Amino acid sequence: MQLWRICRQTHATGAFSGEGARLYGGRWNSPGVGVIYTSPSLALAAIETFVHLEPDLQPDDLVSIRGEVPEDVTVQQIELRSLPMDWYAANHESLRVIGDRWASAGKTLALRVPSAAIRGEWNMLLNPTHAEFGKIRIRRPVRFEFDRRMFRAR
Repeated sequence: MQLWRICRQTHATGAFSGEGARLYGGRWNSPGVGVIYTSPSLALAAIETFVHLEPDLQPDDLVSIRGEVPEDVTVQQIELRSLPMDWYAANHESLRVIGDRWASAGKTLALRVPSAAIRGEWNMLLNPTHAEFGKIRIRRPVRFEFDRRMFRAR
């Protein structure tokens, strides 16, 4: 299975470390809990990145990084029916509790979670402390550029 991340070039070496999520937290984890947010396609990774950008500012220092995960690794999936009706709303503490518990239990390398950016799509969280994490092959960063039409003209 292929998983993708997009980040600034300066963060590329740590893109699969979980350190950024550990420091700042995210939708599915609290600060102090290291996880890695990935998408199963470059397109979804681009949308997940795009929703966090300034509308008038096209970054010129992005890279995409592909991770190759063996098909035999353990994956857990979130059931949509177990989530609050408005789970995609910002700052839903219950989602961080789910992710934190998953990470601390350490039972699976990956947790399949719904995308808030594109409902109906799914992202994958990775646990960098899981025993199977070393099975992931992380490829070299490749320059990534959004189409200029995605940004407002000044």
